This record gives sequence, C-alpha cells and structure tokens, in this order.
Amino acid sequence: MQRFTLDQLSTLRALIEVGTFEQAARHLHITASAVSQRVKAMEQSCGRVLVRRTTPVALTDAGSVVLRYARQVELLEADTLRSLQDGGSAGGAVPISLAVNADSLATWFLGAIAGVADELNIAFDLHREDQERTLSLLRSGAVMAAVTSSRDSIQGCVTEPLGRMRYRAVATPAFVERWLWPGLATLSEAPVVTFDHNDDLQDAFLRAQAGRPGAAPRHIIPASSDFARAVLLGLGWGVLPEQQCLAEIADGRLVELAAAHPVDVPLYWQRWNLSSPLLDAVSTAVREQALRTLRPLTA
Repeated sequence: MQRFTLDQLSTLRALIEVGTFEQAARHLHITASAVSQRVKAMEQSCGRVLVRRTTPVALTDAGSVVLRYARQVELLEADTLRSLQDGGSAGGAVPISLAVNADSLATWFLGAIAGVADELNIAFDLHREDQERTLSLLRSGAVMAAVTSSRDSIQGCVTEPLGRMRYRAVATPAFVERWLWPGLATLSEAPVVTFDHNDDLQDAFLRAQAGRPGAAPRHIIPASSDFARAVLLGLGWGVLPEQQCLAEIADGRLVELAAAHPVDVPLYWQRWNLSSPLLDAVSTAVREQALRTLRPLTA
C-alpha cells in the first residue's frame, strides 16, 4: 500500500466535515473533480472503500480508521510547528474536536476550555451527544477526546475518571400539589420532561421510586437549558443536574421529589493515546475543572 499524502488526508477531513464533494472543493479551493480523484486514489492505495457517496457522505469502517489517522497527523503537525516556534501560534488556530454530553456542556465543560482556547490558539469543534454515545464519535475518529460514562477504554485511547454528575428529581410546588399530593405513588401518572428519546434518567428514577414505568405525557425538550426551564415552568417533572436546580430548590421555586435518592452519573475522559502537548493541555484543563465542579467518584 502506498502512503497517503498530506493533501489526501486533508481532503478526507474536509469532505467529512462539510458533507459533500462540492462543499469540500470550495473549502479547499480546488475542483470537485480533484476532491473525488484524491479520495479515489486513497481508496485504490489501501484497497478499501473509504467513503459512501451519499448526501451527506458517510465513512465506512475503513474510512473511520483513515480519518482518525488524518486527524492525528493534523494534531502532530500543529504540535511540531508550535515547538519550532517555541510554543507560539503556528499561524492559525489548531482545530480540536471533542464530544461532550449536553448537561456537561450547559454546566461545567465550557469553563474548562475557555482559558486554553485563547492561550493555545485552539478552535474547538464540540459535538454534543449523550454521555453513553460519545464513544462512537471517538471510535470513528470524528473527535480526539470525549466525556463519557464508560470507563472501559476503546482501542487506541486512554481513560481517566472525572467525577460524578449528580442529578435531582424536581418539580414546581404547583405541579406537586396537582399531580403528586398522595406522594410518589402517582409519579408514573404525572407528565414528565425528557431530553430526547434516548434519555432514560427519568425512567430509571421512576422505576426506582414508583416501581413501574410511566404512561403519562412525555415532553421532549432537546436542549439542556430549555429542559430546565420547562421543568421550572411546570410543564412536567424532570431530573436536573444540581447546577441547574439547587438555587431553585433553596428559594422554593422547585421541590425535590426524593431528596434522599439523587441520581449519580459517573463521567470519564477518554482521549487518544497520543503524545500531544495540545491535547495534554486540554485534558489537564478538563480534569481540573471537573475536580472543582463534580463530585468525586469514590464518595
């Protein structure tokens, strides 16, 4: 197999990021035919189909392997240029792609990366995904690191604990008076707010406290801050991160449904097992912010 050229690798990255050959051509300032020829040459070189010609394009399993390699080459090149310039800017912002769950993104994660973005001239590309599904992005090569609920490292990655994100089941006083006056026994009949169809925090709490799944109306609110606001407006009960409900519980705008039974979700940081000062700096910033804001896993 012939080695991939830097032009070929950058073309594959651009194609996956923008989704079509035409958009990749505009991004790279070449023709769509040139983009197609480069991808075809890569496929002929390795003897595998790398890209499915759909709209938008999709990677094959082999394509995911090559994309991951392309992103690693890009990162190593940026690290090398920074070292040659004694840590200064390499002439342009270095793209760092990360996957993070919506609740972390809405509460503590942005505080972790805000400082290093300017200090190291990094352009972050954040992929919002459920903490149980961020690994698929890491495995495909779409991201370099991810906040995940799995402590088992995927191939080529290392894992370190971040802490526990604590959630509390809450509702407004008026909602409790209307729907839950007999107690949690009627919780399965009360309207509930969920993030999306993959969000099982409310169902897990319901099974633990009421002993059966709910059959009440389910409001889907697919944004963390809007989810919290929907609960605060009385649309339904929900399980919120502490950072989004402790103040409201304290001032009486929300009522905790089972104070002795919070829901804890362990979070881990998985990243490429690659020696990179830039990725190391990002990982350190995430770890330090998690230490300040999350509960320890061992407590």
